[in-house]
Amino acid sequence: MTQHLDLLKIAQEEQNGDLFKMLDGIYKRSSAKPTGCPDAIIWEGGNAHGGVKPVAHAFTDMFALNGTLMALDVLGLPFLGVPMMAQFRHDSKLESLEWFGKLDYTALKWSTAGDFMVNEGGKKVVVNGKSANAPLRTAAGVYCNVRPYGGITSIRFMPGLPYSQDKKKFKVDPATGVIHSEMNTPGVRMAYAARLFLKMVHETGQIGRVATKPTQAQEDAINAGIMRWLLQGTKFKLKRQYTVDAYEEHRANVDAIVACLPKDFKAGMENWGGDIYEHISDTNFGLLLHDMIRQRPCIVYATDLDGDRLTDLMADAPDVLRDWGQIVLDKVGAKVDMKKLWTEMGFTMTNGKDMTSVMYRVHGAPIYEQTLGSADAMLLRLLDGDETVGGEKQPYDPRIHFVLINEAYKAANPGNKQLADWLDAQLATFDKIYGGERPRYIDGYKKLKAAIRPWGA
Repeated sequence: MTQHLDLLKIAQEEQNGDLFKMLDGIYKRSSAKPTGCPDAIIWEGGNAHGGVKPVAHAFTDMFALNGTLMALDVLGLPFLGVPMMAQFRHDSKLESLEWFGKLDYTALKWSTAGDFMVNEGGKKVVVNGKSANAPLRTAAGVYCNVRPYGGITSIRFMPGLPYSQDKKKFKVDPATGVIHSEMNTPGVRMAYAARLFLKMVHETGQIGRVATKPTQAQEDAINAGIMRWLLQGTKFKLKRQYTVDAYEEHRANVDAIVACLPKDFKAGMENWGGDIYEHISDTNFGLLLHDMIRQRPCIVYATDLDGDRLTDLMADAPDVLRDWGQIVLDKVGAKVDMKKLWTEMGFTMTNGKDMTSVMYRVHGAPIYEQTLGSADAMLLRLLDGDETVGGEKQPYDPRIHFVLINEAYKAANPGNKQLADWLDAQLATFDKIYGGERPRYIDGYKKLKAAIRPWGA
């Protein structure tokens, strides 16, 4: 008889028990340790059949945790699990973020509600590090976040919030390449992000839009300068450009960052080419809408501050465009459903919930990241014994876990056709089970267990 996880007990233990102890009893400790972390606690499981390389999963909170454990149990793929549950990361002063950040594996991280309440000496306090995103990015050496959606790909440089306007405070530390301003922006990571942008423009043949504020934010003047330095000696064409060459204007600061980069940083770039447009970042909001409706594929390079706004727009605009389309159709008296027409016209963007988010880091494979907005409220409904609230709400849909696992394991095992085909087949099985009326969470788990034969079984 197939072993089943007690998903409800895991959820109960998370609320009022010792979740760490319970998980330690389910999973075996791995001998895999991240560099420089001999005391790291890493769990392992699944079946490495066919030489499949595991993916590292962050074990966080609520459905981000429960759905992950459920999907891994159903699929049986080899994995490494890092304890990053709110209470544990609070008690251990965020130590596990470093373990996760230094594991040299393709990784999967869930972004959950930041205001998680944990126990501290008998009273409830907000968890240390909130959703742990910012400290994790710093610890993991993340330099950008890539989000493809429809025909638009946003590359958001991080961590950096360029908005410093005080030129007197402004200098680059020659030892680290950190741009010392109010924000302490890592210039070296900025260079990696700009290079990845150019690489993707070269490889896809799509147009590249640079969205920075070089006249306003000092860090962005450096950003634009690094971009111009990278473009030198390549086959890229600047189809639209800032009036001032930011490299000429900020040469000393850019050169200080360049001196911190590996000597072969631009190796091979002499053969890269494509069309680059330099825009002030605000302009990109309007441009993005035009790119969307004209189905003009493009790649946008933005900073942390504006990149976040651009991806919000990518997620929200399709709904607005469909609503507007319906208003126009109704006005002219056409009896047409805009949602159906949208698909027929070749538009693939829905509502942003299916937008992939991948964080690239200087050392180590990328981290796949996804936000689970209302995962905490949904799990509490399950614990209350009425997950549909008297039929008002839908049960939790764990499809996102299976989609992300599909992407991450393919990325970790490039060229493994057997695995890729198997992953697609399991997603199709999932869609059969969840395609009609959505089953309740535990029922759905049982149906998936019955229908899917785990990897390598």
